Amino acid sequence: MIARRNLSPERLVAAVVAAALLLGLSACAPAAPAEGTAITVFAAASLKAPFTELAARYEADHPGDTITVNFAGSSDLATQITEGAPADVFASADTKNMTKLTAVDLAEQPVDFATNTLTIAVPPDNPAGIGSFADLARVGVRTVVCAPQVPCGAATVTLETATGVTLTPVSEESSVTDVLGKVTSGEADAGLVYVTDVQAAGTRVQGVAFPESSGAVNTYPIAVLAHSTSPELANAFAAWVAGATAQQILKDAGFGPP
Repeated sequence: MIARRNLSPERLVAAVVAAALLLGLSACAPAAPAEGTAITVFAAASLKAPFTELAARYEADHPGDTITVNFAGSSDLATQITEGAPADVFASADTKNMTKLTAVDLAEQPVDFATNTLTIAVPPDNPAGIGSFADLARVGVRTVVCAPQVPCGAATVTLETATGVTLTPVSEESSVTDVLGKVTSGEADAGLVYVTDVQAAGTRVQGVAFPESSGAVNTYPIAVLAHSTSPELANAFAAWVAGATAQQILKDAGFGPP
């Protein structure tokens, strides 16, 4: 309220106009920007390189949003989600582990966003002379594979069945990155990993392609989790992963189209 005491008519009019202008400016002032949103993405170990880049790119294109990515074997991640681990999105290296969640309504309808194929990783000098899938079963060859419940392990079992070659690995790992680690550290003569892992490893390993690998191609689905605390951002990120920008990043990392 404007006090009228000791104000001339002219000053009173000026005060009223000034007050009206201030009120108008306050009404037109933009609201404070909304606080940023954050989500946690559980992603297969083989996605570490591209999804690290994808998260950074998404954040750069969407200021205020935060994407945290947790990497592990798809089987381990599915188990963690089933047991209540807080996550908003799941990107699996196979449909089997995704189905574990959709079957109990823990994940929404998944969308396939990439494919990947097994190859053989050997040390740069290939001391065991590995040249084929069958060579992995030779006596004295230290072969490392993924455990059967892990997508790369399930693909390995498929190849063994299709080729009639039975492997006797020195170890079975819980993720494809652990298999690669055994090769790069010199603890194994060869390991079955994805073509993307060999590409990401650069000169630390050599890849040995084999034709039978085309019989065990893994499809990667992504889905928003039912208990997401930020479903709007979770849906936006999942949809973005299937879009052109993310697909190019995945292609550059060696992944095939869905």
